[in-house]
Amino acid sequence: MIRIFVSSVQKEFEQERFKLFEWITADPFLGKFFEVFLFEKLPAMDNTPQQVFLDEIGQCGIYLGILGKEYGFVGKKGISVTEEEFDEASRLHKHRLVFVTDHANEDRDQNQVQFIYKAQAFLVRRKFSDYSDLKSLLYASLVRYLEESGRIQTTPFDASTLKEANLSAIDPKKIADFVILARSKRGFKLQPTAPSEEILTHLNLLNDNKPNNAAILLFGYEPSRFFPSSEVRCEYHLGIDRKKPIASYKVFTGTVFELVDQVEDFILSKLDYQVETRAGGTSIPGKYEIPREVIAEGIVNAVAHRDYTNNGSVQVMLFKDRLEIRNPGFLPLGWTVEKLKQLHTSVPRNLLLAEPMYQAGYIERLGTGTSDMVTLANEAGLVDPEFTQEDTFNVTIYRQGYGVTNSIPAKLPPSSLQVPTKYPPSIDNSTQDHHGSTVEVRNLLKVLVGEKSRQELQDALGLKDRRNFRENYIDPALKKGFIELKFPNSPSHPKQKYLLTKKGQKALKIL
Repeated sequence: MIRIFVSSVQKEFEQERFKLFEWITADPFLGKFFEVFLFEKLPAMDNTPQQVFLDEIGQCGIYLGILGKEYGFVGKKGISVTEEEFDEASRLHKHRLVFVTDHANEDRDQNQVQFIYKAQAFLVRRKFSDYSDLKSLLYASLVRYLEESGRIQTTPFDASTLKEANLSAIDPKKIADFVILARSKRGFKLQPTAPSEEILTHLNLLNDNKPNNAAILLFGYEPSRFFPSSEVRCEYHLGIDRKKPIASYKVFTGTVFELVDQVEDFILSKLDYQVETRAGGTSIPGKYEIPREVIAEGIVNAVAHRDYTNNGSVQVMLFKDRLEIRNPGFLPLGWTVEKLKQLHTSVPRNLLLAEPMYQAGYIERLGTGTSDMVTLANEAGLVDPEFTQEDTFNVTIYRQGYGVTNSIPAKLPPSSLQVPTKYPPSIDNSTQDHHGSTVEVRNLLKVLVGEKSRQELQDALGLKDRRNFRENYIDPALKKGFIELKFPNSPSHPKQKYLLTKKGQKALKIL
């Protein structure tokens, strides 16, 4: 039996604690695996209550903390009894679950607010509104504990198959394109001309000649037809709050490769591209205010490691001060958000999904991705990205001049957070300046030196999605008269190039 140590502020959750004890003890499923420790259930004894609590933590398998508005009795160590118990569970490396009421911070004791931030920095914390909500969240957490600790066995999502799915749902061209990319990135052994079944078998993506879920997400014609929540919802807001009207809103569908490329391009298209110098040739060194590699890592992690059994979608939101990526998934059992900033082993949630993404160069196996995000952000003059585990796994990347250096984000007005920066704030597509140019068109003009092909321009800006590039960069620039075709009478000319018009050159000088 796995012993659950239930700790909470005295009196505040007395009824809830007894209800949880009775529910887990009587539940025909949970009762087979768990027993609950409540101090009130112990007989009278000589030891002090707190010493009994601390001794009991050493015997338990799971620490359960319930935090509300009250901080509770402060002991000899200058912290509450509840926080002392939490620290002891942390010291002993117990599996910790912390559930927090949905009260606003101003309604809590300020010591309790700091305690909650402390818990947030090290483990999963979930918010609840009432006992029914708490019970539901705890049930899901305990089942997940049993699954990940190997006490109950289920087939992983990516290895499972759907009755209605067969090989007709798989696009052979996408498989061939993957092989070409994987051969160039990792030396993949098979040839792009090999039969699709052979390649899928090599990648462990076939079960009795049926494609598993990973195969559909990687190479399906329409993965969202089978998994509607596999989409990614992207929002661009002009301010620092999530509210309507939304300046730009997109819902992207497709394979995991297509999702990463489309979402990455969406974010980059809203950021200003800084050109270092236009002298010294046709190659112009430049960079975005948030390094492209940091953005890519955040998106890849969200798509590759999300929980696909969850009905929620990945959400990406770009604000004036930050980029937020919300992923319906959880850290591996026993992991903390602090561990992500250090070198760690790679533990993919969806192994069959992650392996082809590794072969195609989208992810690494070394476990350095999140720590690299911190390093690259710092090198670009940005504060550390923040990782938090709540109902979703969240990554927050602050833009130039925003954010704070400690682990607790400050709710300060933008004027007090902003510092001088060489990157001007991105201008919304509806705000017309520089002769009506959008941020996408302005970035295009910055890299158009001499004559360049569409692919050369895309590569210069680090963009991958061809449709997005044409619709948001090339077509608007042509319509505004900033660029022109080298062969205007033959748009599909094999040697087609783009060059600046006099109007484009004048706009570039203003930039």
